[in-house]
Parts: sequence; structure tokens; C-alpha cells
Amino acid sequence: MASGKKVFIVGPGFIGWTVLDLLVAENYEVTAFARRQNHADQLKASGAADTVLGDLDDKVLITRHALSHDIIIHTATSDHLPSVEAVLDAIQQRANKGLGTIFIHTSGTCILDDQAKGSYKSDKVYQDNIVAEIDSLPIDAPHRNVDVPIIKFQRQIRERAKIAIMVPPDVYGFNPNHGRLSIQIPTLTRYALKHGYPGQVGAGLPVQSNIHVADLARAYLVLLRHLESTPATSPDILENPYYFCEATGDNEPSWNEVATLIGAELHKRGIISDPSPRTVPPENYGDLMGDFTNPGMGLNSRSRAVRLRELGWKPVEKGWSESFVQDELPAILKEDVDWKAFEGYQGIVP
Repeated sequence: MASGKKVFIVGPGFIGWTVLDLLVAENYEVTAFARRQNHADQLKASGAADTVLGDLDDKVLITRHALSHDIIIHTATSDHLPSVEAVLDAIQQRANKGLGTIFIHTSGTCILDDQAKGSYKSDKVYQDNIVAEIDSLPIDAPHRNVDVPIIKFQRQIRERAKIAIMVPPDVYGFNPNHGRLSIQIPTLTRYALKHGYPGQVGAGLPVQSNIHVADLARAYLVLLRHLESTPATSPDILENPYYFCEATGDNEPSWNEVATLIGAELHKRGIISDPSPRTVPPENYGDLMGDFTNPGMGLNSRSRAVRLRELGWKPVEKGWSESFVQDELPAILKEDVDWKAFEGYQGIVP
């Protein structure tokens, strides 16, 4: 199995860049696959040994570089199958030569989407040590278009590779050295700045677990060490690839609580006149996450990171509300933009 310290990160953005920082600090030799030269330069400045400039659709390029790395971490969009297929092709080629590979893919707890559309809080809680419940999720659930092929590949290649799927919930936090923000809460904040009120999907009753990006990045390192030190034939690796990562336990905030905090903070600063949350009309979903608004902001997604906690990981960063008030909101309000021109989240949904 993989015994080297060479890591190939595909898509080192909000999450992956933070992971890269920790890998570099632990003397891993990291190659980062980026789409833009200016970001590649930033990653080099963060300590990446090398960068590869390319598009996620360039399967040949991704496979070529993955072939020369013992460890591959995919933190690009969770729904991009071609880039994952390129990685799996490299893992297969390495296995055919007797070379083992560690592969950590990043999914997300939108796989737990219950179609609540903001209408209710669910009692259903998923634990990552109950693999059958996760495997039985609908094939058309978000991210399953990529997760399922990975699972099928894992069951075929067995102990010739160590494969894990990190499944984070709503990720928050702000690293001023990177200058990047997450998606959901900042998007809801920008919506409020444009429309003059804090919005929510439906009644805002569903709840979702969350995690600070720094706690999540540390979880990747804990998981990586576990994969490095555990035999490839271990049932822990062969029978369950899923790892949830959350800090909230039973105290997941509802989307109404998120909207309430956004409204209160903007009203306190004299930016909006009415802090009361309102239901966002569907015709305004384009100012949120478009077609992904319901599964992104109107779902129940309750996960428990049982397995990471068993490995010794625990969250230590500030909670979501404190982080929003102290870090994210000040960063958003410093953005030199016309809020009235905001047209929703335009990036790739992770």
C-alpha cells in the first residue's frame, strides 16, 4: 500500500486549500491541481511543491499526474464525475503495477436531502458507522452520481487501494490569509443585502449540521493518518468508506435561526430596516443557489461524525454564529460590490 508522502489535491479551494496548509506543515510533498494561474501562484506561496494548471474535464491530464502520487485528495465539486473517473483510472493503473493508493473524495451531506423544502424539522439522524443507511440513499440524491461509482470501484478493487469519502455538512469559517468564504450563509447574507430582508426557504424549519473549515481540514489529516496506518485488508476500510464531520451534535441550527441572526446583525448595523425573516419566493431562487436552492438551503441534513471521533478527532473552533458575527459578516461587508446587482451564488456547488 501507499507509504510515500506525495499528495495530489484536485480542486484546492475553500476546503482543499486549508487541507493543503496542514499537509505542508506535516512535510507532505503536495501537488495542487488548479484552474487559474493566480490561484496556482497562491498555492505555491502556501507551500505546494508543484501546481498543475488545467480544467476538471481534462481527464488525461488528471490521470497522468495522479499516477505519480501515493495519496490523492479530491476537494473540487462533489458532482463532477469525469475528474473522479480520471482519478479512479489512475488508481486502477497503479494497482495493475502493484502500487497502492490512498484516495479521499469529498462528498457532502446534501446526500441526506429529504425534500423538506423548508417545511419541517426531521427527527432522522444519520450516523456514519451505519453504512447500510447511507448506501440505501436514493440514487438521484445530490452527489450520489459520483459517490456510487466510487463505491462500486472500491468493491471491485478491494485491498489494492484505500478509499474513503469525507461527507461534510454546511461548512463555515473564514481564513483571512486565503480570503475565501463558504456558500450557504454568505449567499443568504448577500441576498439580505440586496433585498432588504433575511430570507429562508419555506418556513425555515429544517436543520443542518455544520463544521468550521479548520476543524474539517484537521479531520482530513486524522483520516489520512488512519488510512496510512491501517492494513488495506481491514474491514474498517473495505466495508465502510463514509466519514461524516460535524461539530453541532443535537444542536443543529434551523435555517430560520440562520436567517434570524443575519437579520439581527444587519439591522444592528443600520443596513436593513426589518430584521424579521421572510420566505423567499421561488422566483427569487436565482438570487440564492438557483436550482440547488431547495437541497442547499431547505433540507434537513442531520449527521453524526461517530467514526472520526473514535479516531480521536474533535472540533475545537468557534461555533457558526460566533464565526458569522466575528469573521464572515465583516468580510462580506468589506466587499467592494453593488449589492443590488447580486445574482446568487455563481460558483460550482461543492
